[in-house]
Amino acid sequence: MLHTPHTTASRPRARARRRLRTAALLASSVSVCLVAASAPPAPLGVGDRLFPYLGNPGYDVTAYDLSFTYSGNNSKPLKAVTVIDARTTADLDRINLDFAHGKVESVEVDGEPAAFATAGEDLVVTPAEPLDKGERTRVTVRHSSDPVPPEDREGGWVRTSDGLAMANQADAAHLVFPCNDHPSDKARFTIRVTAPDGLTAVANGLPTAVDRAGGSTTWTYRPAHPMATELAQVSIGRSTVLHRTGPHGLPVRDVVPTEHRAALEPWLKKTPDQIAWMESKIGGYPFETYGVLMADATTGFELETQTLSLFERELFDDPAYPRWYIESIMVHELAHQWFGDSVSPRSWSDLWLNEGHATWYEALYAEEKANRSMTARMKAAYGASDRWRAAGGPPAAPEPPEKGSKTGIFRDNVYDGAALVLYALRQEIGAPAFERLEREWTVRYRDRTATTADFVRLASEIAGRDLGGFLQGWLYGKKTPPMPGHPDWRPTATDKAPMGPTGKARG
Repeated sequence: MLHTPHTTASRPRARARRRLRTAALLASSVSVCLVAASAPPAPLGVGDRLFPYLGNPGYDVTAYDLSFTYSGNNSKPLKAVTVIDARTTADLDRINLDFAHGKVESVEVDGEPAAFATAGEDLVVTPAEPLDKGERTRVTVRHSSDPVPPEDREGGWVRTSDGLAMANQADAAHLVFPCNDHPSDKARFTIRVTAPDGLTAVANGLPTAVDRAGGSTTWTYRPAHPMATELAQVSIGRSTVLHRTGPHGLPVRDVVPTEHRAALEPWLKKTPDQIAWMESKIGGYPFETYGVLMADATTGFELETQTLSLFERELFDDPAYPRWYIESIMVHELAHQWFGDSVSPRSWSDLWLNEGHATWYEALYAEEKANRSMTARMKAAYGASDRWRAAGGPPAAPEPPEKGSKTGIFRDNVYDGAALVLYALRQEIGAPAFERLEREWTVRYRDRTATTADFVRLASEIAGRDLGGFLQGWLYGKKTPPMPGHPDWRPTATDKAPMGPTGKARG
């Protein structure tokens, strides 16, 4: 639920109470206060085992209002204003935000100027008055947003042939705007983009306003559902926005380079039927719109940004990729709208819930539409699973990314290795119970975050028996357990490329 900030009338009384409380303790604590006040800013985190300094404690973001002004040159920083509405969950003398790769001009807290400094990849804000636990506060940051990537980092803005797009997974949203950059803190978003006439800007959700003045156009988008920072998307370029209708009247909009519109149309028109197929498996689509953003850029991956999945245009015109494979990758990113976007991971160790499910429906679609055997794919994955676990950890406890490769957690163990866990679960509890579990999962945790433990509990509830022991080895074991129903399956000496003929990375 969206919370509004404190009014100026209510704030002074809360602050006055804190000052009185502080005065009563002043005599005994003055030396401690002086040490705290003089302590240098330090980066903080929410304790994620894979990204220790990602996210920040002490507050919960309820809404972001992002404004970007683009000059037309995708090598020059954008002017930006980020407004963050939050509720404090602890007394705060400082507010840490994740932000790097941009210049901060000024910061205000509840309309008053605030001091700020950097510490690691944190922007540390010191308000004029400390904040009490339970207060609602508004932080306004005026800053630049640099589209030229750092030499040692991946993600953030992606420069296309005609503009920009975003790829913020796993910890790159804070290369674009100040935020609490962790999927556990979902929030509402408003996104405004101003660009020169002749360019088109698109963001998550549906447009609420288009304003033209002085040779520029400002587009405003306001997604109807909360969103993790890693799922934010802004596209700016010489684009055409195509509209069609999906199941139940769902607005489907695609964003494509204008010059490639005709060539891409055969792929674009597949989306409504793909949505209908997914709905037949797990229930109604969870958002107000969907579509694909085909960017004229080489990224090496596709990405499930909420309501507008990012694809490389070259995926669709390279003869190395079979048609069935491309369609299954489209379904992979579509499936993420349920698994990863609507139901988001509480921590990055829960990533298998995103990628395992998206890979599952990718493989199921390929089986039903192109006669590509799910069982054969899972047998190949079983053969490789021990090696994947040794290299990247078990599916629910992946190894941290290597230094300089923040996307390094996206290994085979959380794609086909995690889909293998789902296959084993279906073998154990039967297809009808498994299908009920999938539907209930997406309903119970819609617009929320969830953990591996939540999934195990729900699976046990649906099956009518405790599955904790069964799933422990599949999720956390160093070795792959025996596959129910397939006692003959064994580890193999070499991989059999269960991902498909190309090994193309998916988001």
